[in-house]
Amino acid sequence: MSQKIVRVGDIECGSDELFLISGPCVIEDEKIMMTVAEKLKEISERLNIKMIYKSSFQKDNRSSLDYYSGPGLDKGIKILAKVKEQFGFPLLTDIHYPDQAAPVAEVVDVLQIPAYLCMQTMLVTAAAQTGRVVNVKHGQFLAPENMKHPVKKIEDSGNDQIILTERGYTFGYNDLVVDPRSFYHMARTNYPVVFDVTHAIRKYGIPSKDSKGGAREYLPVLARAGVAAGVDGLFVEAHTCPSEALCDAASQLDISLLEEFLKPLLELHAVEVKYRNTLKELA
Repeated sequence: MSQKIVRVGDIECGSDELFLISGPCVIEDEKIMMTVAEKLKEISERLNIKMIYKSSFQKDNRSSLDYYSGPGLDKGIKILAKVKEQFGFPLLTDIHYPDQAAPVAEVVDVLQIPAYLCMQTMLVTAAAQTGRVVNVKHGQFLAPENMKHPVKKIEDSGNDQIILTERGYTFGYNDLVVDPRSFYHMARTNYPVVFDVTHAIRKYGIPSKDSKGGAREYLPVLARAGVAAGVDGLFVEAHTCPSEALCDAASQLDISLLEEFLKPLLELHAVEVKYRNTLKELA
């Protein structure tokens, strides 16, 4: 079977062109959101890499009621719409409940199913029924070959515009491990596969505000492994000042470092594409 191409704006996800999903983890002050978007636009043009702007209007899995969970749907969608209008990025955001799907789909190009919720039938089918692209985050608890189940639910709902995103497996206590075999298994669904490298370095049980809540030293090696394995896109959350971010402060990448972070990955991707067909014959 040929690789399924999923179009998001002018991006052909699943083609030989690597794309990026990036933006702050959660929608914060509008100035921060627009500043990140401006810098992403500059990087996109200089490196000739297509981008999808990502930020969440709600983070419904924070470990404490005291932690910021986002501005909510109405305010959040308005800010995302401004980003789209000013910079032209296609948009991606999470939904957590079935009744959020339709209003979010009026503005956003890709509806994201959070990893914890990837097996929630009503949520997944509500997203599918909007006709928008659905990005399903791989549940930390699920074997990669079992991602075929949420995929089938979306297909059976009449939607074949699907992206799958890897973000690591729960391993032991409070740790995540990325198994490169998962890229192979998820690619066998025939849909584009993205690697969420910044969520893969989070340390469970430690608040993201704590510098020990993430392991940024692993970002380059994990990203290279994913690109070399043939992923179609990268997911890298970025912020103007990660240490002051209101969510995932320990794992987001400083936007000032993103361009240099991407350069070797684009070169590595070009090598992987060159030998892609040969390597498939070996499988």
